[in-house]
Amino acid sequence: MTQMPDDAEERRAIKPVICYPNDTLPEVAMALYQAARDGARKVSETLVPARDARCFEVPAGHFVRITSVEGPQVGDLNFWNLNDLSERFYSGKTRALHGTHVTTGEQLWSSFPTLRPMATIVADTLGWYGIDEYGGSVHDVIGTRCDPYTSNLLNENQYHHCCHSNLTRALADHTGLPLHDAEAYVHDVLNVFMCTGFTRDTGQYFMKSSPVRPGDYLEFLAEIDLLGGLSACPGGDCSVEHSSDVAACHPLLVEVFAPPAGALEGWSSPEVNAYDRSHGASQG
Repeated sequence: MTQMPDDAEERRAIKPVICYPNDTLPEVAMALYQAARDGARKVSETLVPARDARCFEVPAGHFVRITSVEGPQVGDLNFWNLNDLSERFYSGKTRALHGTHVTTGEQLWSSFPTLRPMATIVADTLGWYGIDEYGGSVHDVIGTRCDPYTSNLLNENQYHHCCHSNLTRALADHTGLPLHDAEAYVHDVLNVFMCTGFTRDTGQYFMKSSPVRPGDYLEFLAEIDLLGGLSACPGGDCSVEHSSDVAACHPLLVEVFAPPAGALEGWSSPEVNAYDRSHGASQG
């Protein structure tokens, strides 16, 4: 065992420093977004079956709402640039910029080299939950997604209706990509409605019963043209098991709304990140 140094307590007592102070991020025009949402009309809806996934399209400047419709249910959400699947939601950078869980006024950021807002959260009926006594909160960007590879590693089985496989099938079906090509685009998720955190004694990722009830929703403004993929997790409300054929599971509803004409006057999709991509290499 490594011997504890004499100044161990002093080292532990050093105050932390926020890695990415976010007060210089572009200001979110929430008042404009909320005004545009008033009077918006529904243009499409997609019902995501329990233990399965579906894809849906959201034009830039439209709103998309994910709703629990029958019972407590969490969902694993992927976003892609509709016109370029290589630009996808980057959960790690979203976590670094906003924290382990996201809510109203915070944004979902895209992968390198674009690194720009893909969607802005404009409404969250679970915003009241906050952080509980265990360090748990909802809508996390810390978990990955339940997948068949980890399941096989830990349980030596072939479980096909985990969220990774659900999203892979849904993306292949929607785009016409071969299954293995589609799988390469599936990425770490926003765990919609999921209540999670890290244990304080071991630092392990935990889940607990989601507080979501029928009628609760999370809503976004699409900052760019989006292709979304949502899996209604086979863990149900994730109170007991992460992937299961016996957990009580329910569908999720996805609705897309178009704002009134002119309601977003002056707004435009964010430009891609302005870094020059030279990476310090000498130019010949």
